[in-house]
Amino acid sequence: MTQSPISTRDPAGPAGPAAGTPAAGTVGVQTPTRTASGRPRHLYEVDVLRILTFACVLGVHTTSHTMASDDVGLAGLLALLHFTRLVFFTLTAFVLVYSYAIRPKPMSVFWPKRFLLVGVPYLAWSFVYVASAWLLDSGQRGDVPALVTTFATGVVTGTAKYHLYFLLVTMQVYLLLPAIMWLVRKTRGHHVSVLVVSLVVQLGVFACYKYFPSTDAWLHGTQKQFFFSYVFFIVSGAIAADHADRFLGFVRTHRRGIGWAFLGGVLLTLGVFVLQMATGDSPYAAGTPLQPVEAVWSTIVFVGFLAVGAAWADRRVAGSPLARVVDYASDRSFGIFLSHPLVIWLLLYGSSPLEALVPKPWLTLVTYLLVVVLSVAITEAFRWTPLSVPLTGRPSLASRKVRA
Repeated sequence: MTQSPISTRDPAGPAGPAAGTPAAGTVGVQTPTRTASGRPRHLYEVDVLRILTFACVLGVHTTSHTMASDDVGLAGLLALLHFTRLVFFTLTAFVLVYSYAIRPKPMSVFWPKRFLLVGVPYLAWSFVYVASAWLLDSGQRGDVPALVTTFATGVVTGTAKYHLYFLLVTMQVYLLLPAIMWLVRKTRGHHVSVLVVSLVVQLGVFACYKYFPSTDAWLHGTQKQFFFSYVFFIVSGAIAADHADRFLGFVRTHRRGIGWAFLGGVLLTLGVFVLQMATGDSPYAAGTPLQPVEAVWSTIVFVGFLAVGAAWADRRVAGSPLARVVDYASDRSFGIFLSHPLVIWLLLYGSSPLEALVPKPWLTLVTYLLVVVLSVAITEAFRWTPLSVPLTGRPSLASRKVRA
């Protein structure tokens, strides 16, 4: 699995450090964000957070396609796994602000680079998914205007495939970077208040989505395609980046407390899931991601996964087999994210032999393992072709420079 289009592996450049982060050039003291020589260090803890979350994304989509409608156990698992989109938007804002603080650029330079690595894959995979469905639909096959219309609609609305809205929202966050940086700078000294207000707003938005659906009927089911559905996660990620040293220090020194909070989050999320089923929700509806409890649970998961990543980063041995595996997984993760729904679709299409051979609930586990293996293989193949950027969001490994 790969690094997302934003990387924390930025070289030292013109200093623009976040608050709480030592200025570039501070020598002799190693911090969570700087080496002893004062250079920015690669945040290996973020690699682990990214890998764990992408692995759970595959779990969400595999489970939702293979579970029986009355399987309460797997529905409960989905309720726990539905943190993924919210953690990713926190991570996106965190790495975006952290990277920009280290090496600020004019928007005229920043935007083209970011939109190349996200916008081009968004367009390419939107076409892949729309064209695949078009070719297999006997009612539309050959109707080119229908293909063009469906593709254009999918691009504008983020509906070409169920996971591509994530890229659409990510690009909205890129566009909002000047406003995000302005907010972070102007409210320094009041960041706790900003976090509290944004959390209250987030809980209100999710409460409307879940319990008062008439309030968002004007969105016609497109709530997940807009940045304002994730305001707390974007703001909290940006503020965490502005205090990166203290924040990463916190996850290192409070691991036991974070572990207990994680357990409490599991119990809270499952408790809400059971309560909502008892009051009439279907198993799937009880675990929907856009509801208040997921705002709390997703925040706990973000900190918990980052604590796991920090433990790994502190013990990492460069060049070791495990370090190479983690580096490889981080580098491939974005390509796997882009391609895995295609694998799920092909495995389960029509009268699927897989579904005929493997009974439920074992179908979920077997499908998940196959999706991981095949998505890795597809991504690896694409990484060595000129299509690597549009299909994996990363430069082609065929280039000697990239390999080096």
